[in-house]
Amino acid sequence: MAEDGNLHIGNSNYNGEEEADPENNTMNQPLLKRHRTLSSTPLALVGTKVSHIESLDYDHVEVRYHAVDIIPVTLIGVFGGILGSLYNHLLHKVLRLYNLINQKGKIHKVLLSLSVSLFTSVCLYGLPFLAECKPCNPSIDEACPTNGRSGNFKQFNCPNGYYNDLATLFLTTNDDAVRNVFSSNTPNEFGMVSLWIYFGLYCILGLITFGIATPSGLFLPIILMGSAYGRMLGTVMGSYTKIDQGLYAVLGAASLMAGSMRMTVSLCVIFLELTNNLLLLPITMFVLLIAKTVGDSFNLSIYEIILHLKGLPFLEANPEPWMRNLTVGELVDAKPPVITLRGVEKVANIVDALRNTTHNAFPVLDGEDVDNGAGTELHGEERVCLYGLPFLAECKPCNPSIDEACPTNGRSGNFKQFNCPNGYYNDLATLFLTTNDDAVRNVFSSNTPNEFGMVSLWIYFGLYCILGLITFGIATPSGLFLPIILMGSAYGRMLGTVMGSYTKIDQGLYAVLGAASLMAGSMRMTVSLCVIFLELTNNLLLLPITMFVLLIAKTVGDSFNLSIYEIILHLKGLPFLEANPEPWMRNLTVGELVDAKPPVITLRGVEKVANIVDALRNTTHNAFPVLDGEDVDNGAGTELHGLILRAHLVKVLKKRWFLNEKRRTEEWEVREKFTPVELAEREDNFDDVAITSSEMQMYVDLHPLTNTTPYTVVQSMSVAKALVLFRSVGLRHLLVVPKIQASGMSPVIGILTRQDLRAYNILQAFPHLDKHKSGKLR
Repeated sequence: MAEDGNLHIGNSNYNGEEEADPENNTMNQPLLKRHRTLSSTPLALVGTKVSHIESLDYDHVEVRYHAVDIIPVTLIGVFGGILGSLYNHLLHKVLRLYNLINQKGKIHKVLLSLSVSLFTSVCLYGLPFLAECKPCNPSIDEACPTNGRSGNFKQFNCPNGYYNDLATLFLTTNDDAVRNVFSSNTPNEFGMVSLWIYFGLYCILGLITFGIATPSGLFLPIILMGSAYGRMLGTVMGSYTKIDQGLYAVLGAASLMAGSMRMTVSLCVIFLELTNNLLLLPITMFVLLIAKTVGDSFNLSIYEIILHLKGLPFLEANPEPWMRNLTVGELVDAKPPVITLRGVEKVANIVDALRNTTHNAFPVLDGEDVDNGAGTELHGEERVCLYGLPFLAECKPCNPSIDEACPTNGRSGNFKQFNCPNGYYNDLATLFLTTNDDAVRNVFSSNTPNEFGMVSLWIYFGLYCILGLITFGIATPSGLFLPIILMGSAYGRMLGTVMGSYTKIDQGLYAVLGAASLMAGSMRMTVSLCVIFLELTNNLLLLPITMFVLLIAKTVGDSFNLSIYEIILHLKGLPFLEANPEPWMRNLTVGELVDAKPPVITLRGVEKVANIVDALRNTTHNAFPVLDGEDVDNGAGTELHGLILRAHLVKVLKKRWFLNEKRRTEEWEVREKFTPVELAEREDNFDDVAITSSEMQMYVDLHPLTNTTPYTVVQSMSVAKALVLFRSVGLRHLLVVPKIQASGMSPVIGILTRQDLRAYNILQAFPHLDKHKSGKLR
């Protein structure tokens, strides 16, 4: 670190050898050097160690604007909009040409890609020979000249002490190319001729590479073109403004992107991330708005042009103003005549319609004059009533004071006529024979105290209760969310009908609160359900009362049993551990917990095949402790060597990796028999392993396949603490070791898994810990 606060980087010699200084590594260099910021203000350089995935962040700098700067900034925006629209026009022509070439077949696509690739390579490596060599500036701290792909000041064909500015732009990485052309305080680093060549070539490459078979993009070429154009404008305006050429390059790139892509806010955010300087935000947005406005006056954005060429019918969010002056009748009159089919149509007519058109749909007509092609009736979808319960409901007269249509037919809407005469509707059919959205909307509707009768609500509640119970869990997809909402809303409306004369709460609000309470009582969610019902009602004033109902329903439900999701996890045998242990777990140690389990099955470091087969055949354990020591033959080893997985034992038996004598194996023997890929497989199917009686008496060395660093806890640790450790680390097995190691005592007294640490399973063995919880799940 020099006295001026700048970090100096060691140079590379011209033979490509680097100095021993580790800071000489380009991956250890800061992304931006002190002299390459947008200000000469000395600031601290933070984080000189960077990752291999580099960013384009600028250092924080001080930027001052002056009144005279508004003229060149405006010019950047205007010229950027013009150049962007011109680029879009040329790219439109090129893409239309490419479409014609691509239609001729795959050979033409390949030849086109090869031609473009050859042209790109020749230009990128040949044009730097046209540039003049420029002398290195001795006042800068950066290495000059440099060789290799990354870095600045490329030597290329220049003598020592000189660099090629065009090679510095072409023969580098994409990140360094943007960094070089955005560099500040470097007014003479790139010559005007080199910038013109750079701008022109990237304009040509951006036009001819986009749209070929090999992947290419628009974003980076337009950034590089715009930055070169900005630097050229900065060179011309150098004596008339105090704006740095690096800032000219940033604004030029922003203007050309806005002039071509017509984005503003998103581009502003992108350039804010690139520069990492909030002070540049106003001037960048100003340039973007000018360039977009100028570009919109000429043609469409580049993305709209691409959508048009691909034939994608993308509709804008807002209609054009002139669309108000055109009717759909005038629009269809300008199209070919519509092709219609009869309700009972000849096959020949259908074949003709399909063969001669590419339409995706055809109107079907019926009526007296249908044979002459002028039917009088348009048929919709045929609907078949699959439910008989609406016949049990009485017809209710329509309320003439409401503005909604009554009665109605069809799947959507309210007040279903069903089997009722005109002027009457079937309230049960209104609930059943509709879409899910309309069902919720109907039962949540306010100011409708008499729309649904009590009998209909009881039938609706009972049927959805039965359907919710019998449909969840079958092979066909079904859920719990909507049935519980509909059941709860019906229950709320029934309660509202009963309480109608005692309260001023609307029955629609009763339905909302009933649905919320039933969901909280079943699913035991609070905050998420509160947000869901806030979205449903779109009324912030209902938030307090909804949360109050949710909390009461969850508290009452928790006093009886587990939530529906916890019950499902239990039935599926998924050992899900709660984030926080139960309070009573502090009163139980892991030693007491493993004492309530069957004795742990251990294996010796060099074990008989017969003992391994017995352990696999008589248990379903996924891991076994491996012991070593003097007394290991008597089942009480003095040393815990580690933990071996069931899958590895099965792999050993299938591979027949047996020893005729009891001995330790060498490392090369293991590597010769097993590959890392094989050991990573979790194969534990022991049924298809056939072991002969002679093989049963052979030995297996388990040491090389044992995990010698398993997680262990002392037997005096509480179950609560062990559960937190187990869940935080994401363990599968946790070994319990004795507090005191005595002679002849096994070094491991048990092993815990997720199933052992589940509260429900613990309470099965220790019901006295919490009698209230022990009866929750039966």
